[in-house]
Amino acid sequence: MAMKKYVVEIEKAKEAKGGRPSVGPVYRNVLAKDGFRPLKDGVNSCWDVFRLSVEKYPNNQMLGQREIIDGKAGKYVWLTYKEVYDTVLNVGESIYSRGIKKGARCGIYGINCTNWVVSMQACNAHGLHCVPLYDTLGAGAVKYIICHAEVSIIFAEATKISEVLKTFPDTEKYLKTLVSFSTITNEQKLLAEKCGLEIYSWEEFLHLSKEVEDRVELPLKTRSDICTIMYTSGTTGEPKGVILTNESILSMLSGVNHHLDSMSEEFQVSDVFFSYLPLAHIFDRVIEELFISTGASIGFWRGDIKLLIDDVKELKPTVFCAVPRVLDRIYSGLLEKISSGGFLKHTLFNIAYTYKLHNMIRGYKHEEAAPRFDKIIFSKVKEGLGGKMRLILSGAAPLSPSVETFLRVVTCAHVLQGYGLTETCAGSFVAQPNELSMSGTVGPPLPNVDVCLVSVPEMGYDALGMGPTTPPRGEILLRGNSLFSGYYKRQDLTKEVLVDGWFHTGDIGEWQPDGSMKIIDRKKNIFKLSQGEYVSVENLESIFSLVPSIDSIWVYGNSFESFLVAVVNPNKESLEQWAVENGVDGDFCTICENPKTNAYILGDLTNIAKQKKLKGFEFVKAVHLDPVPFDMDRDLLTPTFKKKRAQFLKYYQNVVDGMYKSSR
Repeated sequence: MAMKKYVVEIEKAKEAKGGRPSVGPVYRNVLAKDGFRPLKDGVNSCWDVFRLSVEKYPNNQMLGQREIIDGKAGKYVWLTYKEVYDTVLNVGESIYSRGIKKGARCGIYGINCTNWVVSMQACNAHGLHCVPLYDTLGAGAVKYIICHAEVSIIFAEATKISEVLKTFPDTEKYLKTLVSFSTITNEQKLLAEKCGLEIYSWEEFLHLSKEVEDRVELPLKTRSDICTIMYTSGTTGEPKGVILTNESILSMLSGVNHHLDSMSEEFQVSDVFFSYLPLAHIFDRVIEELFISTGASIGFWRGDIKLLIDDVKELKPTVFCAVPRVLDRIYSGLLEKISSGGFLKHTLFNIAYTYKLHNMIRGYKHEEAAPRFDKIIFSKVKEGLGGKMRLILSGAAPLSPSVETFLRVVTCAHVLQGYGLTETCAGSFVAQPNELSMSGTVGPPLPNVDVCLVSVPEMGYDALGMGPTTPPRGEILLRGNSLFSGYYKRQDLTKEVLVDGWFHTGDIGEWQPDGSMKIIDRKKNIFKLSQGEYVSVENLESIFSLVPSIDSIWVYGNSFESFLVAVVNPNKESLEQWAVENGVDGDFCTICENPKTNAYILGDLTNIAKQKKLKGFEFVKAVHLDPVPFDMDRDLLTPTFKKKRAQFLKYYQNVVDGMYKSSR
């Protein structure tokens, strides 16, 4: 049977010329071989998307949060599309009453909740540039963004009000209005008055709309208008403001819909989305825009990662977006349960798993591969995720193929990996459902972008490829209307990455024969060891992360040393169990300090390196165990959990020096 190909070539490859590296052919999704699907007439902005859904589905449940009674979480309580719309108009009129007009910058700061979306839609209605502030950015970055974007009004959750007030007096030139998602304290009122800042509780702010005599006429909005300026945390330097227009977001929605329509998997009004990844992040924002365009429902989490699964069970969502870190946790939790379930249960599970996986590899859809086992064995996993899950999307970082395959088999849902950046308005590639061969890839491009690879000779990547043993590899370049317009007030940085309409992602990809893409490296995260060998650190970290006794790992090497060292966050449960079995006493910190434990973890790293046939110089030769998980408080991670490598080295410099000294 001929292999299905998901892409079509639209421009020929270009050989290396005049010092320029070679460029592979330009491809696009086969669905768009005759051109991208045009945007719908009369839909010119994200406000139009919402407004049309309100007209079409006024009484559908739109936004839901759990009711808290006597400190206990109860059922989800819902607002309809019409109720949200009416509140949005009131908030918009209150904004207008403060003299804030189209083109002004409006900050939103806090975890996902109903009032976050209401504030966002008020920005859409009045043509304000929505500037989300990451819940985890901290005062330094918040101050930088308020000043850089000249934010004049901020909507913030109650616990973030003090963070905003800390930015004064540096931000007083720009910030004039601060609105709480709920209440404010007298102390905050006094502090705001001193700063010359108008501060309101949610109810007080809504009351301002009553003082506006006539209904405010909403300004005209066009596709080229800026919709949002999203600051990406970046692993180096100050945050960069990514400018996304209405057209960027509308093109992305159109591409995703075209992709889903082609497989009869389009979102339905009956779909329910679980919202917990930050709305300040483009991945979640685009999915929520998609749900709103469908008239479907969005339920919010309570903001506590420990209660996340409890919220999922209560909401019973059909669609769930995740970052690999969350899916890895679900995976290890399931493995733990299976192995502690006794011999019989374990054996039964393995039989069911092998049988279903075999049928899925043969081409059966997941729901047809083992319906009886789904009912008896895998339904328990499905129930643990609420019982109605049909689609799990993973993005923001690579998901390991073993985790992806496992979840595709046991969750009774499509588990799809995607790839995109804030600059590409989220997803540019998404894997196909029921194509198990795509595990470990991010799938083919969506039908709204053109893609090509450019060679990176210094890393040995050739975009032209040389036959089956060396497929085309190189830096991924993207082109299309969903791309960003540039970095806000940073023309210099924009010119570096946007060249002749092509966005240079900095990620290294490898085309698969079927037209799906595999992310294999990052252009910058490569270093040379003293013997001249290049090491791709992200690839190694993803392999070492497969070790069950490890939660997280940072691998380090440099050109003055011939071997690699690592800092590891061990898995608490796994390590404590090992300690009991091996006579290692003490609490978790003491166990981590024990040389016996160090040798055990290093042994695990060596075993997986051998298993995955890594080269000798790719083995980790010394390890340090840190019981405290890598976090944002120490500035080690960005809000999307990417490692800030320069900060890691700064923080662990003494540890690294010690490891090299004792291992030489």
